Amino acid sequence: MTATDPALTALSQGWCALSLLHGRIEAHIERALQSGHGLSVREYSLLDVLSRQHSGPGGHLQMKQVADGVVLSQSATTRLVTRLEDRGLLTRYLCDTDRRGIYTDVTESGQELLAAARPTNDSALREALDQAARNPELAPLVRAVEELRVPA
Repeated sequence: MTATDPALTALSQGWCALSLLHGRIEAHIERALQSGHGLSVREYSLLDVLSRQHSGPGGHLQMKQVADGVVLSQSATTRLVTRLEDRGLLTRYLCDTDRRGIYTDVTESGQELLAAARPTNDSALREALDQAARNPELAPLVRAVEELRVPA
């Protein structure tokens, strides 16, 4: 394939459209979460990922799993955890079975903020998708997102 290959050009255009859709959705949600709850999209995502942990074997996520869940590097995730811990939204403690392991849990305050922010996130997502669906270039991507069924 050459740089002028039509298949490559179409792939590139599709990627640009997907990137545009993601950027618009994230910016819309960011504004809503910041103004309504003082949370960034990344902070909300981190609280959401950590809130889905459970006690017991395999219930707590390792920092790499958390980083993958919020699509950040491990060092950026650690900095984000520290910021939320400083705000009293998260707590860290040593693993009972492996003293090298550190767990991060959402505090009661963090759970309350997440519960309050979840409808804002969901509403902003719906608004952003509805707005993007009016753009002919983005409409097929919106339909694809709406048809996704991710296993729980």
